[in-house]
Amino acid sequence: MVTDKARIVLTRNTHRYWCVMRILICVISLTAGCTTVIQQPNSITADTDLIWPDPPAEQRLAFVMSISGAEDLGIRKRFLQQLREFVSGPRQERLIRPMAVVESGSDRLFVADPGARGVHLFDLGKRQYRLIQGENGESLPSPVGLAAGLSGETYVVDSLLAEIYIIESGATEAKRVPLQALLSQPTGLAFHRPSGRIFVVDTGSHEVKVFSRDGKLLRRIGGRGTAPGKFNYPTMIWMSYGGELLVSDTLNFRTQVFDVEGNFLRQFGSPGDRAGFQSQSKGIASDAHGNVYIVDSMQHAVQIFDSSGRFLYRLGLRGESVGEFWLPSGIFIGERETIYVADSYNSRIQVFRYTGGSSQ
Repeated sequence: MVTDKARIVLTRNTHRYWCVMRILICVISLTAGCTTVIQQPNSITADTDLIWPDPPAEQRLAFVMSISGAEDLGIRKRFLQQLREFVSGPRQERLIRPMAVVESGSDRLFVADPGARGVHLFDLGKRQYRLIQGENGESLPSPVGLAAGLSGETYVVDSLLAEIYIIESGATEAKRVPLQALLSQPTGLAFHRPSGRIFVVDTGSHEVKVFSRDGKLLRRIGGRGTAPGKFNYPTMIWMSYGGELLVSDTLNFRTQVFDVEGNFLRQFGSPGDRAGFQSQSKGIASDAHGNVYIVDSMQHAVQIFDSSGRFLYRLGLRGESVGEFWLPSGIFIGERETIYVADSYNSRIQVFRYTGGSSQ
């Protein structure tokens, strides 16, 4: 008969055996994986075989890569992380429903993802990945807008919580920005570097609210209406290189342009479901050459205009292949003329590079 003491010793030895086996399996899998050579993302060049618009028109965009998770950027899990996941199960490191994307700081890419209830941080310099949520592990149920700050910080807006959060450089969580005015349904964000002002598209109140970095309300732009300077469910906003504010006035089916003081400058766009028309504009951005990029979710495309609103060409149709989209939302253009598009329902970020000259 096995005594209680012998049974305890046997149980302990069995537990130790399986712990050792798990560690050995992890080590073996790591050793095997280390032989794989992964190309560095910064060394990837545009694919000149995948270009837009179609010839014989002058080439202006080329495909670079598609990002669905950390592995696509050459970011590998560390040993301790693999060990923990072997015991407790894998963590979600893939995009689910990306809505916005931004470069912030040195070699850092942030992706707002309501499906993951947080913001993905891909640190290309440190070769690290992290899912950032609120303080004490609070989920962010609807992060939909992002903006890079002045000193490496990143701002994120959650439309369901109606809050703005700040992710400080090197931080592991997002902290609420104390605001002196209530938000209804915030969606888009832009940051003005010279003044440090934060511009927030509040879809529910049909206006753009302007805050200081400490949350003081400085100005309101808009209000509901169809006249120039008024909005009907606006969604996204972009600060151009020239210091102009571009706003997707979504259900007025147009784009409006303001100066940084909120003065109306011009508008373009009209309703329609064909190229050159705006059916459901969301993400908006501009490049250093004056081109304006508008993500039209219902057309499953990115439409490109010149600075005066003249239609140039479009990128995309509905689909899953390269250069195709399914209900895309956000867009960001980096300093190296890299264009990131949040291809929301394809669960990926598609990356392109501007290769053409000025449209002026």
